[in-house]
Amino acid sequence: MFLARQRQRLTNIYHEYPRAFWTVVVVNFIDRLGGSLLFPFFALYITRRFNVGMTEVGGLFAIWSAASFIGGFSGGALTDRLGRKGMIVFSLVATSISSLALGFVNTIGLFFIAGFISGIFTEIGSPAYQAIVADILPEEKRAQGYSIIRVAFNLAVVFGPVIGGFIAQRSYLALFIADALISLIAAGVVFFAIAETRPEVRPGAEPETTAESFGGYLRVLRDAPFMIFVTVSTLAWLVYMNMNTTLGVYLRNVHRIPESGYGLILSLNAAMVVLFQFPITRRLEKRAPMRMMAAGAALLALGFAMYGFFSAYIMFLTAMAVITIGEMIMLPVSNALVAQFAPQEMRGRYSFITGPGTPAGCSAW
Repeated sequence: MFLARQRQRLTNIYHEYPRAFWTVVVVNFIDRLGGSLLFPFFALYITRRFNVGMTEVGGLFAIWSAASFIGGFSGGALTDRLGRKGMIVFSLVATSISSLALGFVNTIGLFFIAGFISGIFTEIGSPAYQAIVADILPEEKRAQGYSIIRVAFNLAVVFGPVIGGFIAQRSYLALFIADALISLIAAGVVFFAIAETRPEVRPGAEPETTAESFGGYLRVLRDAPFMIFVTVSTLAWLVYMNMNTTLGVYLRNVHRIPESGYGLILSLNAAMVVLFQFPITRRLEKRAPMRMMAAGAALLALGFAMYGFFSAYIMFLTAMAVITIGEMIMLPVSNALVAQFAPQEMRGRYSFITGPGTPAGCSAW
């Protein structure tokens, strides 16, 4: 009886959303699965393949961040200028080629160049992903829709590193090839199964030129309420980013928590998102979004503060549970608010301004 009720519940949820949305969810899962096969092993691969230290690894990630900014900036404007579908397909195919290049280059200098190019191509499609969800779903369904995509993302992160570790034991090159093939599969699904969703140009209106599309960022920056929202979101994200930067080092150096213990803490985060993200968002969908943002940010602050006042491992797990509840409240609401702020014809550019440096940008893309 219980299983029958749960099956019926899932069936009802499925029918609440259009087929195109579920196709986007599947594509996001496939794409992120490929990335999570490879990304956790980058540092191990670089240090072993090129016999370099963590300084070079840090340099690569700095280059990757700069390239991601360039890719997202271009992708936001081109998403509004050329369309969502084309940008996603281009990003996936180009990422596939650049991933293969990363696997075959034989000097650290060439690897840095390939990494820069890969960073651009990877991020150039991100604004299109966010814009296409806003196009497909009505306003009242967007927060739930973004929460479903977060679940798909975290499922990929749960399975990807396990599969990637199995492959890496045999061949690192096979990791790059697998990532490339997975990106091509995702591109094929988008090309054949998703229609273009970019709003048509209004009758009598002239289409934007490329220069006007890039110049439209000035219009975004002049949207004062939106920029206040971005500033506040960025402050919250500066706290949240400690989870993947300083927290692991702090736990190791101060509390002697090994890498396996830190990994378990991160696994708790992913598992909670998979299990509870959608029910929480569904329950809170009628609440005032700005209050939910404030509540989520407060829980982030509380959770990270707990790491400074406790030394027992069980409390570290409890602190991560508090942080995860905060992000589950905050992030889907944040993404939905971006779509609400953005005019239809500028969703790509608004999405870029909120990512990848804010919760709205980082939640699922």
